[in-house]
Amino acid sequence: MVIVSCLIDTNILLRIARRSDPQHKIVHTALEQLALQGTTLYYTHQNIAELWNAMTRPVARNGLGLTIAEAEREVRAIEASMSLLPDNERVYREWRKLIVQYGVSGVQVHDARLAAPCVPTA
Repeated sequence: MVIVSCLIDTNILLRIARRSDPQHKIVHTALEQLALQGTTLYYTHQNIAELWNAMTRPVARNGLGLTIAEAEREVRAIEASMSLLPDNERVYREWRKLIVQYGVSGVQVHDARLAAPCVPTA
C-alpha cells in the first residue's frame, strides 16, 4: 500500500533539524522513501510553532539551543520540501468538534490541533 499524503509530526521535524540525533538518519531515509513513492509530506502552522519553540529553547531547558537564524534556515528547508496544510475557520471548527467529541484535555489539545486539518471535508 502506498500512502499518498502524510502529516509529519513535530518530533520527526526535530530529528531532521538535529543532525546529531541518533534517529536522524533513519528519519531522513524514511521521509526520502515516502517522497520517492509520491507521498505528499505535510506540515502545519502548529508544527512550525512547536518546532521553533524546541529549536530556540536553551539546551539546559531541553531545547536545541539554535539561534534565530539557524531556526529560520531549518524552517525554510521544511517549507521548501513539504506542503502546508492550511489553517482556517474549518480547521478551527474541526478541532473544536474533536476535543469535545473525544473529551480531549490538557496537553493532548495540541495533538488534536494537528489532527484537525487532516479531517476530510464533507
